[in-house]
Amino acid sequence: MAVYTEVSFDEAKEFLHYLQLGSLESMAGCSGGIENTNYFVTTDQAAYVLTLFERLSFEQLPFYLRLMKHLAHHGVPVPDPATNRDGDVVHMLNGKPTAVVNRLRGKSELAPTAPHCALVGNMLARMHLAGRDFGMQQPNLRALDWWNETVPVVLPFVPADQAALLQSELAYQNHVATLSACGALPRGPIHGDLFRDNVMFETTADALATPSLSGFFDFYFAGVDTWLFDIAVSLNDWCIDLTTGSTDLERTRAFMVAYEAVRPLEAQERTLLPAMARAGALRFWLSRLWDLHLPREANLLQAHDPDHFLRVLRQRILHPLTISQITA
Repeated sequence: MAVYTEVSFDEAKEFLHYLQLGSLESMAGCSGGIENTNYFVTTDQAAYVLTLFERLSFEQLPFYLRLMKHLAHHGVPVPDPATNRDGDVVHMLNGKPTAVVNRLRGKSELAPTAPHCALVGNMLARMHLAGRDFGMQQPNLRALDWWNETVPVVLPFVPADQAALLQSELAYQNHVATLSACGALPRGPIHGDLFRDNVMFETTADALATPSLSGFFDFYFAGVDTWLFDIAVSLNDWCIDLTTGSTDLERTRAFMVAYEAVRPLEAQERTLLPAMARAGALRFWLSRLWDLHLPREANLLQAHDPDHFLRVLRQRILHPLTISQITA
């Protein structure tokens, strides 16, 4: 999260009153992330997150916000967007499309253990199944078409060896997309960005300190895509060694066992898991290169290190992530 568009206390107070969310007591800009303007706001009713969208259009937003409402209605713990008297979920504030959602309890776990990963895998499978009957359509805007458009833009900014890897991996992913097995992969709404900082946990106060998952959030990279891609993106963050990018087998197994207890993978998903793990790494290496070298001005902006996903991609190529490796 970051702050690109300033909102004053009085502007926020009037806006929240319009949405019948109570009287504003406090607000603070949120640091971290790079896509939207976010404020934590608290009223005399509850705590919320106020988001002004900097890239997504007013026409695109109903998909993301209605998806969140749909998932919440189906028992998936996600922020529930506030509506006005007409039932609209997208609003306008300071010339930007805006939404307000309830703030989830708990905190993110940046050093997850196998139990945390199992909770995420279980909930991701539940989320995929809950989204099957969601009626709206929105493509994943950071999928293969975007990679093909963006690789030529970032190539001048990277060393020759990285440029060669970007081009070769893009060619490989274009080839994978032509395979019949890829066309047969199960599809539906995906989160698309289910990293450690987009999940909340609460922990019991007893000696066991047992974690419970209190919610998924930040659905603004969601879209209709293969569920396997969503799994791969998640595994590439939750189940790797952050220093080297290598696979953490204990956490990977915990994640996948929990996921498959809810939705077993199909044969083509098992076959294409290694390729999709590489795709997930390429997607975030590429977007971090783009954000680093072609930044926008913002208060509180914190760019992420693209070399992290360069390491992950190299590990996924040298040591393919296979189902047999996970289940061994």
